[in-house]
Amino acid sequence: MSGIRTEPERGLAPVAARPEGEYRQLINVAYRLLGSLAEAEDAVQEAFARWYAMSGPQQEAVEAPGAWLTTVVGRICLDVLGSARARRERYVGEWIPEPLPDTTEWLNGRPGDGGTDPADRIALDESVDMAFLVVLESMTPAERVAFILHDVFRYPFTELATIVGRTPAACRQLASSARRRVRAAREPEPPTGLQAQVIKAFKQAWEAQDIAALVGLLNPDATVVVDGGGLVGAALRPITGAGEIARYIVAIGDMAPGMTLQVSSVNGRPGLVARRGGTTVTVAAFGLADGRITHIWAVRNPEKLQPWTE
Repeated sequence: MSGIRTEPERGLAPVAARPEGEYRQLINVAYRLLGSLAEAEDAVQEAFARWYAMSGPQQEAVEAPGAWLTTVVGRICLDVLGSARARRERYVGEWIPEPLPDTTEWLNGRPGDGGTDPADRIALDESVDMAFLVVLESMTPAERVAFILHDVFRYPFTELATIVGRTPAACRQLASSARRRVRAAREPEPPTGLQAQVIKAFKQAWEAQDIAALVGLLNPDATVVVDGGGLVGAALRPITGAGEIARYIVAIGDMAPGMTLQVSSVNGRPGLVARRGGTTVTVAAFGLADGRITHIWAVRNPEKLQPWTE
């Protein structure tokens, strides 16, 4: 990876002029806080814009630029999260966090090119698992910031207090409340190998339009959530029940001749990518428990599929 990236359209100095580790860290923080790669990049660029707007003496007075930038990114993300709730009330249909590819393609053996896309710099661990990101969406902005920065990135509560604008004790309570939400919502994670087997079987059953096989792979109370953003066709409400989901899946195949399916890594877990005419049209992430699919999060909004373009 070259680590060189210029952004002349933003009026910023090249990324090479700032430590690569800070940019990577900030993108990782912002994506987990916002659930959107595009918004995360905007937040990081805004933080750097504020840094470069400072005079040389002002910059030299900052003992730890990385910590300063993280604080600024945290505050920007807190503001974005506050306004996002109102925006999502106007969003057409269901809203799902933006899915991330794994450019190393663990399943298909296609190595990434080490490009400079921000998606290449997201560490694909359990804190970007789609199920985890969905739980984060249920938190208040302050809970989410306190939890991510403390539990995932190990920031002390004294530093969090300056970001959230509350006392360290209040930040501790916010993180504790968020932690309870995560424990209550998360299911035991099956081994990656088993997940891949189930998703591969699901793909084959979908391609064969085998309703019985699909039902057998789904938990009886499974749920599908589809995000089209009002830009493409998508179910506006969650679909629940193995039979209903199986029939919906088969109907999609009937309406989209020529669509191809590929098992691929989605946010670090086995998922499915659907393409038609060489264009990625759907990226699906899965939640599993006891060897069956409990949740499917299908993103069809083309604005959220930019990292998946070949």
